[in-house]
Amino acid sequence: MSLFVLLWSLGLTSYSQEVRVACIGNSVTFGAGLKNPAKESYPSVLQDLLGQKYGVKNFGLSGATLLKKGHRPYYKTKQFQDAVLFKPDIAIVHLGLNDTDPRDWPEFKGDFKSDYSWLLDTLKKQNPNVKLFICKLTPIFNGHPRFKSGTRDWYWQIQEQIIEIAKANNTGLIDLTSALYNRPDLFADNLHPDKEGAAIIAKTVYGNLTGNYGGLELPEIFTNHMVLQRNKPISIYGTANSSEQIKVLFNHKQLTAVADNYGKWRVQFTEMSHGGPYELSVQSGNKTISLTDILIGDVWLCSGQSNMSFTLSAAKTGKVELAQIKANKVRLFKFNQYVETNDAPWNAKTLKQVNALKYFSGSWTPTTSETAADFSAVGYYFGKKVAEESGVPIGLIQLAVGGSTIESWIDRYTMEHDEQLVDVLTDWRKSDFIQEWARGRADVNLKEASNPKQRHPYEPVYNYEAGIAKLTQFPIKGVIWYQGESNAQNVDLYKHTFPVLVHSWRKKWGYDFPFYYVQLSSIDRPSWPYFRDAQRKLLKDIPNSGMAVSSDVGDSLDVHPNMKMEVGQRLALLALKNTYHKPITANGPGISNHKQEKNNIILSFTEAKKLSTRNGEPLIGFQFTNLKGYRITAKATIINNKVILKIPHGETIKEVLYAWEPFTRANLVNEAGLPASTFSIPLN
Repeated sequence: MSLFVLLWSLGLTSYSQEVRVACIGNSVTFGAGLKNPAKESYPSVLQDLLGQKYGVKNFGLSGATLLKKGHRPYYKTKQFQDAVLFKPDIAIVHLGLNDTDPRDWPEFKGDFKSDYSWLLDTLKKQNPNVKLFICKLTPIFNGHPRFKSGTRDWYWQIQEQIIEIAKANNTGLIDLTSALYNRPDLFADNLHPDKEGAAIIAKTVYGNLTGNYGGLELPEIFTNHMVLQRNKPISIYGTANSSEQIKVLFNHKQLTAVADNYGKWRVQFTEMSHGGPYELSVQSGNKTISLTDILIGDVWLCSGQSNMSFTLSAAKTGKVELAQIKANKVRLFKFNQYVETNDAPWNAKTLKQVNALKYFSGSWTPTTSETAADFSAVGYYFGKKVAEESGVPIGLIQLAVGGSTIESWIDRYTMEHDEQLVDVLTDWRKSDFIQEWARGRADVNLKEASNPKQRHPYEPVYNYEAGIAKLTQFPIKGVIWYQGESNAQNVDLYKHTFPVLVHSWRKKWGYDFPFYYVQLSSIDRPSWPYFRDAQRKLLKDIPNSGMAVSSDVGDSLDVHPNMKMEVGQRLALLALKNTYHKPITANGPGISNHKQEKNNIILSFTEAKKLSTRNGEPLIGFQFTNLKGYRITAKATIINNKVILKIPHGETIKEVLYAWEPFTRANLVNEAGLPASTFSIPLN
């Protein structure tokens, strides 16, 4: 929307007449906490953006409530009287934050809609042609002292009512929540934005007033060589200036869209089976974006921490694999990190880039020896096998950060509203919820940071906000996940958190895609057997999931074992069987039941047409826990496709353990050579 169009819609086509803009609100509008509110508050910045044809005035008042019966009702104030007398042509109202106070919302929430409508009606009486905008609220972050006691929940109740109020009163609705909900670094006191935050508010308001969003743009995930998900509606989306018409040409079909008030647009082509290559053209005004070599296939997200980002060139089989790569239908998108989480302080430019969530970037490429060398080895071997066995083009998106915690991959709203995880958000760099190593590495990287709320990829929610959020509108086939090393210090919390992550991602994408994950390998770290067993048990809590065992390819001293081909291929077997419905064996032996007969314990297994041992060696890896808690090595043999454990004379056995050494050489496999998982089973 051009400036002329806006003025025309207001009945102010004469450029000599100043357009009066009233910014009505509380302390955020006023500019509380800023060094110079007169120049740094959002109304002041908005004035600079709009230019001299506009007259913007700040009618903000700290502590003001929208509710008339609130502790400081805005309608009784001089600021409101002045705003009405100003007779604005445009009024922007941002009220409701202070109504989350326990003095207000619990008692008077039933009046919020009527009180807000009264305020809007009052402005209309002074100028029937006033253009009204109301705002979804700027964030209140979890460090606020009233957050858990009520403000968190009341905040979102108010948000829901604001949406309804905008619709009922036919006003514009400006989304200040989305603009700042991922920027806690700009809110020193968890409520008031700093200078940069105020500028973001001003820019957001400016876009809503003028429709200027910078013209036609496609998301970063749309590039040459991309793979679009087959058998799902093909969505092409992006941003443009408000009301601009966008023409999209794909597979000889053209669709059109009009950018909405927020500059967003989307078209949706009918779902297609796999194939290609295709071309895509997106045009608006004088700008055309053309993309080529697009395939329709299956898109898999490869995520987690360093064992997922471990490169093919560094894998044990990597050099041989890279030397023989030929043209294929596997496409790679690697989200490169702006800087690694290495053992060094970050400079000021990097710190700013990280805060701005400009941490990941990348583009689609064909698979060549050059592009695959720095790609995830696990992801590559997974994609190669799935593509070969299914005949479907495969797109692999690598989004993984070495050392990252699972909490860093979960969205803020989910964390805030989970009663176990909300506390993980608070002062995370000093929190025992976060692994000591991860906190220590973050301290090194952030040594030069002046902002106490400086962001980091190990911080809860960061990798979701900087990375995953870019993908949730882009359909995928499923996820492969290799993570847990940075959470192994708290097995019980992980048992809660991992299902939360899976559920939250599926909710964001809108469907229950398959989620296949790697059980941690073996290494001399005491908690790892407990962690591996917890991962095994979580299969029952997460529908449409599978787990690839990797304990047999671990390294006693290195958390990054280099035998990655086996891991990627085992993940591929899970997908081929469960997602592509191939009649194959995809899992190692799984403990199903046990019974005691005299001095023997007999174990039965699923996924085991023929139990055996790796390389035909004697069966090892079983232990007993006796009545006093001592662990005893159990003599084990395979008889009639069952494992027979001999109970030592005079012992009372309370538990059977398998592969329970942190670094284990346990060797039970099935006819496919796939290993059994670490497990523990209690005995009555």
